[in-house]
Amino acid sequence: MNAPIAFDASPPPTESAGAAPPTQRFLITGGAGFLGINLVRCLLARGHPVASLDIAEFDYDDCRDRVAVFRGDIRDRRAVDQAIAGCQVVVHAAAALPLYKPRDIWTTDVDGTRNVLQAALEHGLERVIHISSTAVYGVPDHHPLREDDPLHGVGPYGRAKVEAERLCREYRARGLCVPILRPKSFVGPERLGVFGLLYEWASEGRGFPLIGDGTNRYQLLDVEDLCQAIYLCATLDREGVNDTFNIGAAEFATMRADYQAVLDAAGFGRRIRTFPATPVIWTLRILERLRLSPLYKWVYETAGKDSFVSIEKADRVLGFRPRYSNREALLRNYAWYLRSRAQLRRARGLTHRAPWKQGVLRLVKLFF
Repeated sequence: MNAPIAFDASPPPTESAGAAPPTQRFLITGGAGFLGINLVRCLLARGHPVASLDIAEFDYDDCRDRVAVFRGDIRDRRAVDQAIAGCQVVVHAAAALPLYKPRDIWTTDVDGTRNVLQAALEHGLERVIHISSTAVYGVPDHHPLREDDPLHGVGPYGRAKVEAERLCREYRARGLCVPILRPKSFVGPERLGVFGLLYEWASEGRGFPLIGDGTNRYQLLDVEDLCQAIYLCATLDREGVNDTFNIGAAEFATMRADYQAVLDAAGFGRRIRTFPATPVIWTLRILERLRLSPLYKWVYETAGKDSFVSIEKADRVLGFRPRYSNREALLRNYAWYLRSRAQLRRARGLTHRAPWKQGVLRLVKLFF
């Protein structure tokens, strides 16, 4: 299902520590996922040996023969031990998404994280880079959010992410280097999930609905910029990176303006349409309970509100300078979607790489 992309392997202008030695071997948990494959391509372009551990099939023809593929679950300690052997750095990106069952979310995102951290400690790895989420902040009451703000995870996913971070701090105290990255929602080649709804509707010449008036500022992140942040955490001084960092786009407009850019690129003259937040949220709550909506609470409860973080700390400590604005990231992702539509129709599952079932929204789409 993947149209190969050329990953920009050039280092960020601020990356002063130099590249990691090409012999440094990386394990990516969740390597068959959206972030995983983009990071695989980034590391291969820089000459690193790469291993992937994922319960899903690694089905990327452009790099399958250059990756040590381990098919397994991070909840299985033996699978983690097998994949981690011989590696120096783990990028822990595997996670159960919010649409999974609560038990699967907890056992994957918490118990699985504990397995990865303990295996890394016992195998003597240099560092584990943990991919967390800004969902740990809950529904914000101020902006921008900073790394020392209180954590209030919403729902099973948010609570599991908060607990996973607690485990990371515990293992830091035991001597393991564990940078924690809290990325905003990231998009780019291979990303569908909830963004697939926007791209499908735009490509079919339809408008697109937003919750609220669309004047809220909702920060996103290009996956290539996230990969650069991960690589900085893998290569810069251990003491400096052994901390927690927000990662997001530096440039973002209102949600209406950024999403309208995709409709403009589609070329049908369609417009974003906005709807009052309160009745829409109550309707979506009911539809979610009836399993008729593809949207989960974290999406529809925050979609009409401001949502952005400060990246000052990542800038100051890591030298992180994102290359893509919200608009550029969405358009880059949309261009990939248009190239890949034929293969995407065959994809299934609750992952960021698959188009989600639209439920009742398929009927709503008829009015746009």
